[in-house]
Amino acid sequence: MGRLTIRARLTLAYTGLFTASGAVLLFITYYLVKRQLLAPVQIEEVSLPPGITKEPDDQIISFVERQAETYRNATLTTLLTQGSIALALILVASAAIAWLIAGRALQPLHQMTATAIRIANAGSADRGLHERITLRGPHDEVRRLADAFDLMLARLDRSFDGQRRFVANASHELRTPLALNRALVELAITRDDASPDAQRLGESLLKVNERHERLIEGLLTLAGSQAELVTWEAVDLAEVARHVVSTHTRPATHTRPATHTRPAIQATLAAAPANGDPVLLERVAQNLVENAVRHNIPEGGWIHIATNMVNGHPQLVVTNTGPVVPIYEMETIFQPFRRLGRERVGGANRGFGLGLSIVRTIAHAHGGSAHAMPRPDGGLVVTVTL
Repeated sequence: MGRLTIRARLTLAYTGLFTASGAVLLFITYYLVKRQLLAPVQIEEVSLPPGITKEPDDQIISFVERQAETYRNATLTTLLTQGSIALALILVASAAIAWLIAGRALQPLHQMTATAIRIANAGSADRGLHERITLRGPHDEVRRLADAFDLMLARLDRSFDGQRRFVANASHELRTPLALNRALVELAITRDDASPDAQRLGESLLKVNERHERLIEGLLTLAGSQAELVTWEAVDLAEVARHVVSTHTRPATHTRPATHTRPAIQATLAAAPANGDPVLLERVAQNLVENAVRHNIPEGGWIHIATNMVNGHPQLVVTNTGPVVPIYEMETIFQPFRRLGRERVGGANRGFGLGLSIVRTIAHAHGGSAHAMPRPDGGLVVTVTL
């Protein structure tokens, strides 16, 4: 019973109720008929068969009793037989009627379930929250439940929308002073009378400013990729990956020690046509390559980039060497501002913990997914499927 649907359970309950009612009615009818048949029979005149005289009276009584017993048995047998057939027909009819009634009663719940499934399959935590059930009908318990669900969706939608606007507005507001700081520092260190100490200080300030600019750019990308895509174009992931590989350069020297060598990049690029935003898809490949470079081993590391079609879906796979990563940390690395060990981001030589979070968010915006698996020898295999 626990595995049956609510509609099936209601159907069984209704059918059982109808069947029990019919069985009780048949028993009562049988009892009343039997009681009536067992009542004394008043005999006024009986036509006896040949060979039976009117004397003695016991012969007449015996014959009448036998006839009455036969009549009672035949009547009760007919009642049970035909009553059972009628009860079986009632059982079938009640099951069909109960199935229809249960389906009709559960129709609002099916509508609520379909809306919840559409929201859950939207691909992002905040996408699809604009949908509403808008259930029509009497103000009963189901209608109140649907209205409460709509109210919850409206509040969640406003909350997520306000969060996106705050991040976008804050990032835009921070861009202007950072750009002004960069211009002033560059102007100061390029002057002819700038001292070597001032130039070194200016270079350090530019590195800090660049780090802040990358943080703001990451926040903007993260906020923008969580919104609905407005650009849908035919894009080949192989061309995107080839462009990223050809234009990729080592990160700034302050992000990696000078003694580290850049890992070798290999590519196996098969055609992988997709539809989406070319700029965001390029950011996916760029973030994956930068993450693979940043978290590689100091010497002898390598990165392999592959594109192909899997079950009709374009796929981008980036594999790299690096430290051994526990499998239980796979979801942690996709969380914003989080790195391995669940520590908050910090330090000048590490990223902000936004790279893989942006990758997954952009993949979800394109109706796809992004997941990572650790290599036994160290490093990751990150797969993005659109």
